[in-house]
Amino acid sequence: MAGDGVRRRDFINIAAVSFAGVGGLAALYPLISQMAPSADVLAESSTEIDISAISPGQAIKAVWRKQPVFIRNLTPEEIKAADAVDVSTLRDPETLEKRTTAGKTNWLITMGVCTHLGCVPLGAGEGEVKGEFGGYFCPCHGSVYDTAARIRKGPAPKNLEVPPHEFSSDTVVKIG
Repeated sequence: MAGDGVRRRDFINIAAVSFAGVGGLAALYPLISQMAPSADVLAESSTEIDISAISPGQAIKAVWRKQPVFIRNLTPEEIKAADAVDVSTLRDPETLEKRTTAGKTNWLITMGVCTHLGCVPLGAGEGEVKGEFGGYFCPCHGSVYDTAARIRKGPAPKNLEVPPHEFSSDTVVKIG
């Protein structure tokens, strides 16, 4: 008889702990799920851009996560000029090869936000000032970037940031 009482008590304890655990999970689920990103944020987490219409020497401005992105199709001359720079002389030393995708070195994709105070540099639009190094010029405080979007002159501490990206095909790039 004594063994039966212990078994019933064990069953009641297990049932009570299980019930409390399920109740605790039911209470925690809404609290944890509200911390997940909303649908509009998830929709902007990546974007695909058709780059087939960008001819060599041209650049476009796109938007990713509500920030401007510059996509530039470098000419062979711009690539040579970027490769000719002694990287050790740069404030933020990076080669063009490191800033582009392997096999697609003519496509330079950078954030269009100056690393000094967050202004949008000029140079991606038609007829905009590109600065003395042929890349981008920030009109706010005079930062000048070269054809590889590396800081060459002015107060900006770093090169224009290269966002995570991959080429879905020869004509489509996915940013994010």
